[in-house]
Amino acid sequence: MTAHPQACCAPSADSSGPALLTLAARPAATAAPRTPSRAAARTVAIPGGRFLMGTDDAEGFPADGEGPVREIELRPFRIDPTTVTNAQFATFVKATGHVTDAERFGFSFVFEGFLSPQLARQAQRVQGAPWWAGVPGADWRRPHGPGSDVGALQNHPVVHVSWHDAQAYCDWSGTRLPTEAEWEHAARGGLAQARYPWGDELTPGGRHLCNIWQGEFPTRNTAADGHLGTAPVKSYRPNGYGLYNVAGNVWEWCADWFSVDFHVTGPRVDPAGPPDGSARVMRGGSHMCHESYCNRYRIAARSSNTPDSSAGNVGFRVAAG
Repeated sequence: MTAHPQACCAPSADSSGPALLTLAARPAATAAPRTPSRAAARTVAIPGGRFLMGTDDAEGFPADGEGPVREIELRPFRIDPTTVTNAQFATFVKATGHVTDAERFGFSFVFEGFLSPQLARQAQRVQGAPWWAGVPGADWRRPHGPGSDVGALQNHPVVHVSWHDAQAYCDWSGTRLPTEAEWEHAARGGLAQARYPWGDELTPGGRHLCNIWQGEFPTRNTAADGHLGTAPVKSYRPNGYGLYNVAGNVWEWCADWFSVDFHVTGPRVDPAGPPDGSARVMRGGSHMCHESYCNRYRIAARSSNTPDSSAGNVGFRVAAG
């Protein structure tokens, strides 16, 4: 298995060899009853106006297209304070019979530290990021592969969901994925150019305010922030707009195609990303991010993955309006 360029964040389905995965044509989507009232009722209003998007921070990754800083104008919109939970996704699956990409492909990517000894020995690894294992049978119901379940994780973010799966949930619920600009504006919570949702210091006063890797990656996670894996979606304090866990916990799919330079000369009013591409934007970082290799839990940090890819640290939140 060959690593996706940002496999440290989340490997892509095309990282796998033919022995593990043969991509089939995605079946045409079938219409499902929509339940917009319940999903929309959870969203909070985000004011429109201008904000400074991106960063020229020395801690950033210019190759990811984090800069330049530019003034963006957005219309008001609404966004969910939390990522979609296992319980909410289960309701969607029960109503629609949706089969996720991970279930169709027969595998998803799991961090090696969560595997049983037998699975750890058998699973195929990603070259360049061997802590990622392609585990047959891993999916949103079985986040660590066969033998695991989400019974005690109902209020944790659903994971092992692809961009396609997130879009299907939106189609059913009468919501949509946020644009990258909307996501960043909402994640900033009204703070101009802050590094994190709460300011510029990662652990002010020694307090942990997000769920990221603690210790030495990938061999030792001390869980000093309270969590080895995902955290409940309302962990830690919310930002100024009432959003939880926009730094760490799980990567969040956005609507946009990913580009490292389209935004340099692109629209400045309600931007929606390039017209096409091969990967979709992910924002926010995850519980696997560590300053030693993936300092992407900063608000301006970006990543991407192919829209059919899934992993144990990737989820989504919905928007409306």
